[in-house]
Amino acid sequence: MRNVILDECRKLIHINSLTVVVAKSENRIIKKIVYMWPMLVLGLVTMVDNADQSIVRGVALQIEKTFHVGDFQISLLGAAATVVNALVTMPAGYLADRWHRVRSIMITVLLWSLLSTFGSFSPTFFTLFMVRSLLGFGQGITEPSGNSLLADYYERNGRARAFSMQQALLYVGVALGTTGSSIIGQHLGWRAAYLMVSIPGLGIALLVLLLHEPFRGSSDYSALKLRKEDEPKKIKLFDKGFGNFAKNMFSGLYEDVKTILKIPTLRLTLVGVASILFTVSAIGFWLPVFYLRSFHLTQSKAGIYFGIMVILGGLPGLYVGGKLSDRLVPVNSETRVIIPGVCAIVSVSFFLLSFANLMLLPTVILQTVGFFAGTMAVPALRAGLSDVTPGTLRGTGFGAFNLTSVIFGSAIAPTVVGFFSQLFGNNLRIAFIIVLPPVYIGSYLLIRARKHIDKDSQAIFQRILEANKSDN
Repeated sequence: MRNVILDECRKLIHINSLTVVVAKSENRIIKKIVYMWPMLVLGLVTMVDNADQSIVRGVALQIEKTFHVGDFQISLLGAAATVVNALVTMPAGYLADRWHRVRSIMITVLLWSLLSTFGSFSPTFFTLFMVRSLLGFGQGITEPSGNSLLADYYERNGRARAFSMQQALLYVGVALGTTGSSIIGQHLGWRAAYLMVSIPGLGIALLVLLLHEPFRGSSDYSALKLRKEDEPKKIKLFDKGFGNFAKNMFSGLYEDVKTILKIPTLRLTLVGVASILFTVSAIGFWLPVFYLRSFHLTQSKAGIYFGIMVILGGLPGLYVGGKLSDRLVPVNSETRVIIPGVCAIVSVSFFLLSFANLMLLPTVILQTVGFFAGTMAVPALRAGLSDVTPGTLRGTGFGAFNLTSVIFGSAIAPTVVGFFSQLFGNNLRIAFIIVLPPVYIGSYLLIRARKHIDKDSQAIFQRILEANKSDN
């Protein structure tokens, strides 16, 4: 059985799309394993990265006590990695459209795991801040490459489910990082909590090596029942010197960004995502501390309640959102942006209700329902971006998506909430209510994008057909 599975997996090296591999296999179990393997491995990369980023949520007060800092400094610590993430994600997207994506993810995860281990021994807050800043290279590089790979592995009517698996493991990572760190931190200290993700990261780096590198746009060719025999073009990064490489990268990136910003759906999506993720990131970072202060819970119990909300709300939401989006998109491509827009409105409304000075149980229930609705938006949003961006530019497209998420989400939002919380006497409830309204604006912009998505997605297939005709 093991040899049969390995033989099927090796076929991936020579076949453009997973859909072709699955169709050629007669064994149902093998079909499932081969089909899910890329989304599972790339999801594990996302999981371990977000577990590490989430640790500060569970041990924030311990770090404050160790280094004698306040909420604002902790919010800066949480945003440390995102600054570097923002700086590297667009160049990383440019390289993802030209270099070996699997190799870049493997190297990044390996180095990130080693650096995370070093961070647990930080003697000062400044040292910890610097280490956490450097860890921003992780998501900054893996996000564009990983999402570009998923779009090439899976055709249009399967992309949302692939992204739902990836994002489900993201939330597992958030829950493990927050809940695990709060429990380990309470018994062994916050330094031990940071060590808990290093070893899994090394193992996942090895799993990434088992993935193949498809040519860019391979799933689009397969959807049109076309074959492209050319292998991905391999470039040597510094064969003409670093200066020449940097010059070509920035000029090429400028042209790539100009091209993708001409896509109306992508423009509206990026603005909508910015406003939505501002609020989502703000609440997600500070919610465990909100539980601890508002309901006088222990550190571990606050982390557990947060984990319950993420798992019970997030995982079903991602599953339902991914399945619903892929089922509806062949009927109406507009659902790729309508679903996220409507879900975001429902989500923020439930969270607003949850901050109405209620008891713990109704608060957690309302937030779990709100989180369910919010996570339903994620698979459709990412699949929609893949649908309207050409295969050769998806790295740059997801780099822009990640940059928007980082700047307006994880970089600015926790710091803004930390500022308002401290301004109102460490009152997170007031701070949350202040940052919620922008979600309604973002939701409106996403729903507006429905007028363009069908035309933008069909343009990709039209370019492929024209290119194929000229080749013949």
